[in-house]
Amino acid sequence: MRLFSDSIRDGEVMPGRFAFAVPDPEQHVRLSDNRSPHLGWSGLPEGTRSLVLICHDPDVPSKPDDVNQEGRQVPAELPRVDFFHWVLVDLAPAVSELAEAEASDRVTARGKPGPQGPRGSRQGLNSYTDWFQGDADMEGRYYGYDGPCPPWNDSIAHRYRFTLYATDLERCPVGERFTGPDVLAAIEGHVLDQASLTVRYSLNPDVPA
Repeated sequence: MRLFSDSIRDGEVMPGRFAFAVPDPEQHVRLSDNRSPHLGWSGLPEGTRSLVLICHDPDVPSKPDDVNQEGRQVPAELPRVDFFHWVLVDLAPAVSELAEAEASDRVTARGKPGPQGPRGSRQGLNSYTDWFQGDADMEGRYYGYDGPCPPWNDSIAHRYRFTLYATDLERCPVGERFTGPDVLAAIEGHVLDQASLTVRYSLNPDVPA
């Protein structure tokens, strides 16, 4: 089973148009195009009944104390946790790709609607739903894809892992509102094969991605 992309390259830096934000010399960051990347796949195993796609960042600081604080830096040794950027289920195995910008082509304050996704799929809530809680301008339910926006003062570049799962489930057994951990728990024991690609991204001009 193979996962590939015309938009991003495994092991390389993600172009800024696929990110939620890009560096800005005056304000540290500014909003970007937030386009979902093209993804294609081949070699699905026999018996595949539906596909699941998840993009997550395993490098998010576990404590927010230093995040985006002037005169401070998020230390590299700080333990890291997962942040889910895209959770998509119930994609038919007859589908062999998702086009660039098919799931997102801009930043949508308060989040894009869901759970209906491209090609008859369903999309879950990404982690911006939790991140923006309490923000009067941005709080909402963030369905579908929203790209990278790592801390602009993080001392490490973040990794963004796109993983496609081939499952024996015709429909993922999750409710109308679901998250990445919900899906991973639901498909446990039902994954026939999987394939991933990983890119890097940083908003810190002093940290080479």
